[in-house]
Amino acid sequence: MNKTRRAHIAAGVLTLMVPASAYALSAGSTPAYAGPATPSTLTVTSARTTHTARTNRRASARFAIRPRAFEALGSEVVHVDGRLLPVFSGSLVHLEGLIGGRWRSLASTRTGSHGGFVVRYPTGDMGGQHRLRLLFGGNRFARLAHAGAGTLTVFNPMVSSWYEDAGQTACGFHAYYGVANKALPCGTKVTFDYHGRTVTATVDDRGPFVAGRDWDLNQNTAGALGFGGVDTVWASIH
Repeated sequence: MNKTRRAHIAAGVLTLMVPASAYALSAGSTPAYAGPATPSTLTVTSARTTHTARTNRRASARFAIRPRAFEALGSEVVHVDGRLLPVFSGSLVHLEGLIGGRWRSLASTRTGSHGGFVVRYPTGDMGGQHRLRLLFGGNRFARLAHAGAGTLTVFNPMVSSWYEDAGQTACGFHAYYGVANKALPCGTKVTFDYHGRTVTATVDDRGPFVAGRDWDLNQNTAGALGFGGVDTVWASIH
């Protein structure tokens, strides 16, 4: 065999020994996985792919809670309890209220070692009736979750009297359980609590026009509450 033929054979052997990844790199293209991992295999993983994989591995969180109709007189403290699953101690849980068409944070707490929590909310002068929900913002272990917690009705003390509304009313209609107020729109619902009795009335008239009084209950509303004369009632405007 002459020298020229031996040189050609040697060049061919060297070509077969070069890894396929070397050709890909020399051509300026991105290496691709083409088979079982070997020392010559080049793997490229983007930061976005890694973040997506970690996000997909997070557990689906949920609340174990029984929604309730909470009631508070004045500045009583409302206690909302439940569990966050799966169990991650120290997770931040928020209690939110739907106020003015927007969810607003009312109070927050952290879960215990078994996922249990109790959110304590002093109602203050909040007043009215509002929907409640619990919110978990998520963390590196579990995704965001929220759940309805019920409703909250806050009653505030107000002075009331009563009257017979046999004549015409300023609103042009008679509600069976009616109440007069100087400023609230006609048709507004108001829930009253008096010595443990509760009734929801509708604003259908104007008054009372006596200083220091907030409501004038019609005869049916006063009777349902066992109310007479002038006294303080607990009222919640819807």
